[in-house]
Amino acid sequence: MAASAKFMFDEDFATGTKPTITVVKAERRAADAEAQAHRKGFAAGQAQARSEAEQRIAAALAVIAEGFARLDNALTGIETRLETEAVEVAVAVAAKLAPELIAREPFAEISALANECFHHLVTAPHIVVRVAPDIFDHAHEKLTEIAAAKGLEGRLVVLADEAMKPGDCKIEWADGGVNRDQAATLSAIDDVVGRYVAARAAQ
Repeated sequence: MAASAKFMFDEDFATGTKPTITVVKAERRAADAEAQAHRKGFAAGQAQARSEAEQRIAAALAVIAEGFARLDNALTGIETRLETEAVEVAVAVAAKLAPELIAREPFAEISALANECFHHLVTAPHIVVRVAPDIFDHAHEKLTEIAAAKGLEGRLVVLADEAMKPGDCKIEWADGGVNRDQAATLSAIDDVVGRYVAARAAQ
């Protein structure tokens, strides 16, 4: 007997019968289809939730990064301002203390400068030191002692100079000289500090 031909229909034309399925199988298939649809929907929901959460996290991180950048800029500005203010205060304090310290010990800086210079001028034929008239007697005595200790005895000349202020001096020799001028030093410091503060403010 020849095999019956099958067609892609619900009805078998060879036998004239329709395929049947039990209620249990039908319910099971419906339940499987519903479960599959539920799983797909749940997975899609989870994917969407993850995407939205990632977007919110990215946005929050961007806001935090922007906040940190603003904070960093603000702290840099504060740091620069405090630094420049500290420099200005230090210079102001030094400018205030220097005259008082010089008034208390007017010969201290002159002595230090003379010791340094005389050490390198052992071959100089003569050395002239100009000081303020107010400290001439004391300076003459001490500078003579320093010169003798350095082997320069008889080659030192100490002069009182009306243009000199206490604490200032000018040391001259045949081919050179040094000048300790407190006003000029403070002016140079003010100039350097002014340029530094301007540069920091520009940054």
